[in-house]
Amino acid sequence: MAKKLMLLDLDCGVDDAQAMMMALAASNVQILGITCTHGNTRIENVCKNVLRVLKVCQRTEIPVFRGAGTSLLGYQLNADHYHGKDGLGDVPDSSAPGLELIQAEHAVNAMIRIATEHAGEVSLVAVGPLTNVALASKMDPTFPAKLRHLYIMGGNMESRGNVTMCSEFNFAADPEAAYIVLNHFACPMYIATWEYCLRQALPWEFFKEWVNQGTEKACFMKKITAHTEKFSKGKQGDREMYFGPGFLSCDSFAVAAAIDESVVTEYIRYGVSVELQGSVTRGMMIVDTLNILKKENQAFIMTKCDVEKVKQLMMSALK
Repeated sequence: MAKKLMLLDLDCGVDDAQAMMMALAASNVQILGITCTHGNTRIENVCKNVLRVLKVCQRTEIPVFRGAGTSLLGYQLNADHYHGKDGLGDVPDSSAPGLELIQAEHAVNAMIRIATEHAGEVSLVAVGPLTNVALASKMDPTFPAKLRHLYIMGGNMESRGNVTMCSEFNFAADPEAAYIVLNHFACPMYIATWEYCLRQALPWEFFKEWVNQGTEKACFMKKITAHTEKFSKGKQGDREMYFGPGFLSCDSFAVAAAIDESVVTEYIRYGVSVELQGSVTRGMMIVDTLNILKKENQAFIMTKCDVEKVKQLMMSALK
């Protein structure tokens, strides 16, 4: 059976690393490239972190491309309180690969080239701010139609935010980019929202079993997640109310759906957009339940998940 061709676009923090390792371990997937964007940490750290994960997984042959270092309007959010200042839990490795291994080609050019070379065959999985993806569609208006699928981790469906009252981090980090992508992409679009991820929180008992498998990959994961584990379990600011009672790996839910479509057991399908003007709601995803926008390409918004299948994919990622 032919492998699924995949392009990953990410802002490599801890959950991006988890999602990446899941895709790298999937026998039915061929990753054609990894493009880096700003978000959880500075773009230089994102590039270094991707290379570091590839080294642990012995997959350094996969090309890595540096992309946008800021949002379309030139500002940056970061999530170092959660991911650590370097994006991978602040546990440096003196033998980690350097930036000289990053491809010379810009991430946006690479996206367009790869989608053109494999027109209709590539699933793009975007689990960071959508800046690179939006830029690709602006540089080549045929780019969205060349993709087989677009999987997104981002946005929200019930106005529940995690960085502002009403917006999820990836969309808040570049609302204009999210608006461009949700309004101008013609390929099938699948969205793992913040609320969807919250509902699939995994038990801490599973997390303990997952990171204690004793392999090199599991030891690496245990190190880089220590910071986020401590933060997630902390009592300050009632974090259990914020994260829920379990372990969250948001990006893994989008990647799991791209690896195996049967992971998602229920979708709702609506036109979607992004609020750009609101003083409280800027960056919030709009779910058009009344079909006022008359969108031809309605998004598949994930609502229910086969959590056991996700657990299996995660366990396999660290073997």
